[in-house]
Parts: sequence; structure tokens; C-alpha cells
Amino acid sequence: MQTQPFAAGAEYTQMHPRWPPVKGHGAKFGRKKEAAIAALLAERSHAEAARAVEIDLKTLKRWLRVPEFIAEYRQARWEVVEQAYARAQQNTSAATTVLLMLMADSKTPHSSRIRAALGVFDIAREGLDLDIETRVAALERTAEASKESR
Repeated sequence: MQTQPFAAGAEYTQMHPRWPPVKGHGAKFGRKKEAAIAALLAERSHAEAARAVEIDLKTLKRWLRVPEFIAEYRQARWEVVEQAYARAQQNTSAATTVLLMLMADSKTPHSSRIRAALGVFDIAREGLDLDIETRVAALERTAEASKESR
């Protein structure tokens, strides 16, 4: 039996020279690695993440030095952040409604009403910023397209 590299990061075992290679330990590493990334996102520390995946902390720390693992971990973290921002954006209308109600309610303490009013201004300003960013991006695309057509 002979082990050979076959795909990026995975090892396959060649059982017989005429048989195709089959997944071996490399496939298990991939599942554990994915589980470790999920645990790193969910747990409070590296030690807790390693425990959750049932691997040694030294193994996890070694994986955290492997460029491919780091890239997948960063991608997963970015996806979590993107989802959080999307969720927050979906609820800005409700948040604005709450802020406006607090701002207009005379029973709300003055400091809270001021804070709510500032929050409404911030939301309005961010909306303008987004509009400006959208327009600038459209201009950049147009400029790029005109450069390419020359």
C-alpha cells in the first residue's frame, strides 16, 4: 500500500497499482478542519474550540499556521460578519421607527430623546453615504468601460 498526494492538502491511499486512489486520512482531516473552523466561530477560546471538535489544542494551533486553513477560517469569519450586517440592514426600518417613537415621546427622558434623535440623523447620513458610494461606483464602472473601448 502506498500513500501519495493527489489533491490539495489531501492524501489518498493507492491500494493496488491498477485501482484508483481512495480517500484516506486526508478526508477525515477535511471534516475535522471544517468542524474546527465552525468551533472557532462558536466557542470563546481556542481551547474550547479544540475540545468541542475533540482534537488536541496543539493540533488546532498548528492548523492555525497553515495558510489554507487560515484562508478558509477568514472566509468563514467574513461570511458570518456579512450575514450579521445583512440582518442589521434588514431591520433598519424597525430600528428607525423605534428611535422616532422614543424621540417624539415626551415621557422618554431628555437624554434618551437626544440620543434617539442623533441615531435618526446617523441613519439618514449613512443613507446619503450609501447613495454617494453607489453613484461613485457607477461612475467608476462607466470610466473603466470607456477605457476598455478605446
